[in-house]
Amino acid sequence: MNKFVYMFDEGNNKKELLGGKGANLAEMTRIGLPVPFGFTISTEACNTYYDTGKTISTEIELQVLEALNTLEEKTGKRLGDPEKPLLVSVRSGAVHSMPGMMDTVLNLGMNDETVEGMAKLTNNDRFAYDSYRRFIQMFSDVVLHIDGFYFEQLLEEIREGKGYHSDPEMTAEDWKEVINGYKDIVKRHTKRTFPEDPKEQLFLSISAVFDSWNNQRAIVYRRLQKIPGHLGTAVNIQSMVFGNMGNDSGTGVAFTRNPSTGEAKLYGEYLINAQGEDVVAGIRTPQPIATLQDEMPEVYQQFVETCHLLERHYQDMQDIEFTVERGELFILQTRTGKRTAQAAIRIAVELEEELIISKKEAILRVDPDQLNQLLHRRIDEAYVRKQLAKGLPASPGAATGQVVFDADEAERIANDKIKVILVRPETTPDDIHGIVASQATVTSRGGMTSHAAVVARGMGKPCICGCESIKIDLKLKQFKVGDTIVKQGDIITVDGSTGEIMLDEIPMIEPQLSDEFQLLLTWADEERLLGVRANADNPEDAKKAFEFGAGGIGLCRTEHMFMDAHRIPIVQDMILSETYEERKVSLTKLLPMQQEDFEGIFEAMQGQPVTIRLLDPPLHEFLPDKEELLVEVTKLQILDSNSKELNDKEQLLRKVRQLEELNPMLGHRGCRLGMIYPEIYIMQAKAIFYAIAKVIENGVDVKPEIMIPLVGHVNELKEMRQLVINAGMQVKEETGLEFDCLIGTMIEVPRAALTADQIAQEADFFSFGTNDLTQTTFGYSRDDAEGKFLQAYIENKVLPENPFSSLDQEGVGKLVETGVNLGKESNPRLKTGICGEHGGEKNSIQFCQDVGLDYISCSPYRVPLARLAAAQAAIKNEQKQCENELLQI
Repeated sequence: MNKFVYMFDEGNNKKELLGGKGANLAEMTRIGLPVPFGFTISTEACNTYYDTGKTISTEIELQVLEALNTLEEKTGKRLGDPEKPLLVSVRSGAVHSMPGMMDTVLNLGMNDETVEGMAKLTNNDRFAYDSYRRFIQMFSDVVLHIDGFYFEQLLEEIREGKGYHSDPEMTAEDWKEVINGYKDIVKRHTKRTFPEDPKEQLFLSISAVFDSWNNQRAIVYRRLQKIPGHLGTAVNIQSMVFGNMGNDSGTGVAFTRNPSTGEAKLYGEYLINAQGEDVVAGIRTPQPIATLQDEMPEVYQQFVETCHLLERHYQDMQDIEFTVERGELFILQTRTGKRTAQAAIRIAVELEEELIISKKEAILRVDPDQLNQLLHRRIDEAYVRKQLAKGLPASPGAATGQVVFDADEAERIANDKIKVILVRPETTPDDIHGIVASQATVTSRGGMTSHAAVVARGMGKPCICGCESIKIDLKLKQFKVGDTIVKQGDIITVDGSTGEIMLDEIPMIEPQLSDEFQLLLTWADEERLLGVRANADNPEDAKKAFEFGAGGIGLCRTEHMFMDAHRIPIVQDMILSETYEERKVSLTKLLPMQQEDFEGIFEAMQGQPVTIRLLDPPLHEFLPDKEELLVEVTKLQILDSNSKELNDKEQLLRKVRQLEELNPMLGHRGCRLGMIYPEIYIMQAKAIFYAIAKVIENGVDVKPEIMIPLVGHVNELKEMRQLVINAGMQVKEETGLEFDCLIGTMIEVPRAALTADQIAQEADFFSFGTNDLTQTTFGYSRDDAEGKFLQAYIENKVLPENPFSSLDQEGVGKLVETGVNLGKESNPRLKTGICGEHGGEKNSIQFCQDVGLDYISCSPYRVPLARLAAAQAAIKNEQKQCENELLQI
């Protein structure tokens, strides 16, 4: 018989089997912490549930009933017993933390009989009936799929009708009235009475939690966090403890360190006389955890000691849920806490300094993808702020956008490339797509551990919570602060680091990197084997790349240098030239411009290698739009058919039509341009050599590398290589300087990878242009694929992920590996690197390490990410090698 159910004290703490929550509950039970007893239904049971057509098998049912019997014996209570009722929570627990994405049911086991038993046992009628109404509401939402709006609406009507302002004012009789109303809602929507049998409640809830693994918000979150869909979720059945039994009870959520800043200080919130869901749901604004010291000093001290124990045990910052029942502390959950990039770095560095983890472990602790959060802009300190409102600073960073009050609308407007800020009373997991689409999120209710705060922090987006001074009217699509009305579409700026909201757009400045960040990157540089370069097309980008620690320029796209408004007319003249002599005039004008750019880049890189790619655009990109030209010509033909302007426009239109290609990306571009118009590449090569000569005269070291683009046949490279060498010889004769310059090519078509042994005979280096190599390997036009069918492919699991974001290792990767192996066999001195966007993506960087590339190149702002990811790749390979050696022993 397969084992699907495990008691907390069975000693099994395998995360893949029990989920993160179940494994931690088992581990906390093992080390003697006050954990309410229970059992876990494994992830394997979830997968079996789906394999059998979403039914709980007899085998699983029998094991659950056996575990329930053990739980009843351990607690001395029985599910459904009116005298000693056992109440349990039913919670999801995936392998990877997915806060708020799946469903939970609390107080299960309550019915018209057990509620009376609870009232007698606790001598607290109000508590018993409050717990019962909570159970009906939660069960109806999660299991029966009745919109929570109906229950909230009824509760608000009864509360207001009695003149109350908050739930704790409700009496037992009031809750009985609410319960009867809730049951009427259930009957109206489901055509059946609310289920009274606790075992029926239990199995319906287990099915609902399994079902929630594939609800829309969970799918969106998994896709966002790259969590595999086959893992399934565990279900944790745990005996209830109650934080809503009076003023000597409460519930809270705390982090052992600040998840926003990383400060080594207890951080969290709690509510007196409340259940756990109240804290995260944002229904009541909670109190800071520090004030618990005044309310319950002994409980607070015990909790602090427990937090230290858990952090030391798990060797990481913990996110802990707790309940106090009549002065007794219970730990409901611990998990590795989600944190901002800033906090992740500080925590990793400080844990190493506290000798809790090693340097290598500290490097592995920070997700490279998170580092982008540190490179966001912030509000310029020189700006005099005019604060409109202020809430809790739930997630750092600043953003500007149009106010939007609905998640669906936020997604729709953001799809039109308009920046939006989502403003809600509170967010629920169903709003995740709106949070993803928005620049920032603002809520009027909830605290620093509410749904909006946790999700925004995980995404690195600014968030402000508990901003009670804004009065939101969802019907009118506006909010008020005093006499100020802000309507949908109005622009606001938010600062998630301070909690401030301001009207209009506000100036932003670039971020600065912390000392801990610099130290972590220094450690990373000591470990990594891959060189890290940047893609930069101008001196400004080159300077930024150098500041971020780039060890050179891996790709300088010279066509981007021509996009300047002053240069485009000259480039157009060059393209439109009918003769070599006409083209030479334009090239003579462009040469000093190119030379100046190259000088600036060489100087910025201070002796680091600089790879310059010769011109690689489809020529039509520099010319006016054909359709617009056609309209202009037609208008002139009607208005003035004999004008010089018409004659010029008609000539231009003819040239545009001549240069037009059916498939420009596979047409006259790259080295093909140099083959047909060698004078263009000669101009560029001379500009490079003149720039080298100039910076050498100024005492600056330089390591130039010239790259020939889009080579598919060795003869193309042979001819272009000689062209560059000849240009260098001419400049040498003029300047008297010797040039030590590498000449190589970009491998971006399959044939180049497959014949790399031949091409390597003419190359000093290969740089894999994986953007185009992905296009030519898949036969996808990136613009068309991403806009039309690629997302559907990913959603339908035709492809695991976007191959333009993360390298397709099975196909494109095989070509890269083939190119590296063939190239180095043919030319052992060959240098190899990657310069597509994949050079800044952590999984692709791991692949580059595995296949033996010498360097990676990415955008300047991803250089810190790449440095860290390269170090992690080296450490992981070292760990793997050690594991293999141990297995052999």
